[in-house]
This record gives sequence, C-alpha cells and structure tokens, in this order.
Amino acid sequence: MVVETKSAEETYELGKKIGMEALPGQIYTLVGDLGVGKTVFTQGVAAGLNISEPISSPTFTIVQEYESGRMPFYHFDVYRIGDIEEMEEIGYDDYFFGNGICLIEWADLIEEILPEDRISVRIEKDLEKGFDYRRIIIEGKEKRIL
Repeated sequence: MVVETKSAEETYELGKKIGMEALPGQIYTLVGDLGVGKTVFTQGVAAGLNISEPISSPTFTIVQEYESGRMPFYHFDVYRIGDIEEMEEIGYDDYFFGNGICLIEWADLIEEILPEDRISVRIEKDLEKGFDYRRIIIEGKEKRIL
C-alpha cells in the first residue's frame, strides 16, 4: 500500500489511524532518511493508542516505554546501536513478543533479529513534489490496517 501525504499533519493523521487500529503483538518497522517524518508518524501512532504524554525519539536510550494508552507502546530508535548484542542486553524479545505494540525506527539496522511477521513502513521524500510531500509505503502481512 502506498499513501501520499502533503503535510506533517497528514503524516501524523496516518500514524494516528494506524495506532487506532493496532493490535497487541504487532511490530512496525519504520525506515526513512533523517528528517523525513519518522517521529511525526510515531507521534501519530501514539495518539491513536490514546497516549497523551510527549513522544520523542529515544535515540540514546534505544527504547522508550509508554504504558498510559489502551495498550503498551514500545518505541525503539536503533540508529546508534553498535551491534545486535545491545538489543539482547535490553531484552528486545520481551518487547517484540509482549502484549503491546513495537515501533522500531531505523529497523533496517537490526534486520537479522526482526520477526518475519511484521508491518514495514518506509517514508520517502520527493522534493520535486514539494518540501512536505511524503510517500509512505506500508507492507506486511497486516495490510488491512487501513
């Protein structure tokens, strides 16, 4: 599925819709260049889960846990991960196979430990279509999320 957004608000709203329809145990991988809108999308997902606290990228902590919504939300940012052992040290499989949803920014950096049953989200810019234009490609077993 491909969705085109023309503003940060539209990207946020897409994330919110996904969050509203998310199910326990789902894993979302999120890939895109710096500044493409991954955090805006993630903030939307959190809003869709009824999480009201501020959402920011956990770049230095690897994972941020949010328990205040309708289900736990585990937001990973693996941009600074040195090797897979760091993921093992934080007990990633407890998150991946728990009762909440996981969203993993820069997921391509930990491809070898990701489960096959996941929803992949790729955000791309196309400056020829405008500064705020985003092409969002959603792939995976659960394509019916929208």
